[in-house]
Amino acid sequence: MYLKKVDGPRAVTLPDGSVMSRGDLPPEGTVRWVASRKAAVVRGVTYGLITQDEAMQRYGISQEEFLEWLSAVNDHGEQALKATFLQKYRQP
Repeated sequence: MYLKKVDGPRAVTLPDGSVMSRGDLPPEGTVRWVASRKAAVVRGVTYGLITQDEAMQRYGISQEEFLEWLSAVNDHGEQALKATFLQKYRQP
């Protein structure tokens, strides 16, 4: 069995004790973003599994978009990433 060489860790331990690996991230080139995929990317960057630049390049998202996801999670939790909660959580 061969393991692909990657920069950075292959897995990280989250604060709740669960382990997140690169296999838990959405597939490269994901186009349809649901809340759970956005949350996985934010968790991966927050806990050092991948860098922000790597995430933006891998998924084709802008820095502004990623920062919106990050601030939504920081301010209101992962529920804020759901499209149906836009009006509730993202009011000026």
